[in-house]
Amino acid sequence: MRRGDRRPRHLEMGVLLLISEILSIGYDVIPPITLCTIIGQTLLYVEAFEVPWSKHDVCISAKKVWYDKNYKTLLLSTFEHADDMHLYYNMISFLLKGRTLEPLYGSANFALLLSILCLMTSSIYVSLGVLLSNVLNDSSLLYSCAIGFSGVIFALKIITTDNSSGSSVIMGIRVPTKYAAWAELIAIHILVPNASFLGHLAGIIAGVLYVKTPLKRIIDGVCTTITGIAALFYCLINYINRKVSFSAILEEESFLIHFLR
Repeated sequence: MRRGDRRPRHLEMGVLLLISEILSIGYDVIPPITLCTIIGQTLLYVEAFEVPWSKHDVCISAKKVWYDKNYKTLLLSTFEHADDMHLYYNMISFLLKGRTLEPLYGSANFALLLSILCLMTSSIYVSLGVLLSNVLNDSSLLYSCAIGFSGVIFALKIITTDNSSGSSVIMGIRVPTKYAAWAELIAIHILVPNASFLGHLAGIIAGVLYVKTPLKRIIDGVCTTITGIAALFYCLINYINRKVSFSAILEEESFLIHFLR
């Protein structure tokens, strides 16, 4: 999540890099919900279609939601981006996670999971802003405004790395993979000062709540009821440990962290 206003509609470097990455991977091998989410957010960023809001309108803050009852920002803020490189890094990171998780959940369940994580992350962000502003007596936390998909990406990172026994290198420091999201939270806060620390933290908390509490079974049950397709999350970790190597994902994400310096 970052702060920002809508930019002029043209193809900037980050958008061109993203298109190049998708073409090099092959759009036909990217799961449909993952691909549509990336395309949709890219088209929104370049203003390929008219929408009845601006980035400033949907930038989420604790004040807007808690006090002004502007609930639309809970969802719309997630899909806006501050600049082209913000879009690029988020979509590349999401692409890696989507290619892993969507086939495991099924596209319909994955779409619902994304929607739920969006609302969870935004709600936790608002709650943190209200709570910390009172505890720290700092009203600026109420007005801190953020946009972007990175909170949801942090939640997905928690899901993909939970119970992993491997390790990864973040800013030259080797950490257990299951704690990589926490290390990246600190790294991005240091390397990208205008990134939303609370937004990323909210995503991590949403992910932890999903994998470590009864919310997991409730959310999976809701997805299964709506889609009629079993959300086999209880098989996810075992399947990952047996069949899926996250070394490539971690290497690419470590590269992104390094490239931000």
